[in-house]
Amino acid sequence: MSSGERQRLVVGLQPVREAIRVHRDAVTQVLVDERPMPRLEAIARYAHDQGIRDIQRLAARELDRISGGVQNQGVIAFAPPLRLVDLDELVSDPNLLAIALDEIQDPQNFGAVVRSAVAIAGAAIIWGEHASAPLSTAMFRTSAGAIEQARLCRVRSLRDALRRLGEAGAQVIGLDARAPSALHRIEVQSPLVLVVGSEHSGLSRGIRACCHSLARLLSSGTLDSLNASVAAGIALHTVLVSRDNS
Repeated sequence: MSSGERQRLVVGLQPVREAIRVHRDAVTQVLVDERPMPRLEAIARYAHDQGIRDIQRLAARELDRISGGVQNQGVIAFAPPLRLVDLDELVSDPNLLAIALDEIQDPQNFGAVVRSAVAIAGAAIIWGEHASAPLSTAMFRTSAGAIEQARLCRVRSLRDALRRLGEAGAQVIGLDARAPSALHRIEVQSPLVLVVGSEHSGLSRGIRACCHSLARLLSSGTLDSLNASVAAGIALHTVLVSRDNS
């Protein structure tokens, strides 16, 4: 399924370049700052070389108006809607590695988690449709183009999704700064879901109940918590190292 039928607004040099690389001429339009700058000339040529016919040069103020205040670096594209995967696809994946987001409401954090998940481990991202940041232009921008390659799964209830994944054999580990066990001490399995809590209150009570275990990332008590995207990145790297050493 997709996130909608309308074309999706993508802004910024790297996000636009990645959208063009992945979708090629399915990107219907590219708008470039009219000022003669090498990096802008390069993205315009790249769009042309990928078969995009509608490439327009506009004034910076017009690009700012279209991007709605999101920093655009002089380039905007209209790309196809994101493809979202059904939970069934993740449930049936015996090698699943996923990050589940419990009420991550900051679009910058959401986008940065996507960037870490794709770059570090090609991990899927699962989140509930309520009390979470939307799929927005700002979120796409922060992901630095990783959103185009991400395996995205939006569910009605994260709690129900985690229960279903657990019942299907997935190991569900919640990240908690106060957990007695460190993640690198836990024997991780496949399929595996790592759950990251909200920016303000961490894991909610209902989500905690769905986790088979809780794990901390830091061995010292000097820092109580980490930014969600940093926590996701450290956790994924820890899991990959643990698997390599097993």
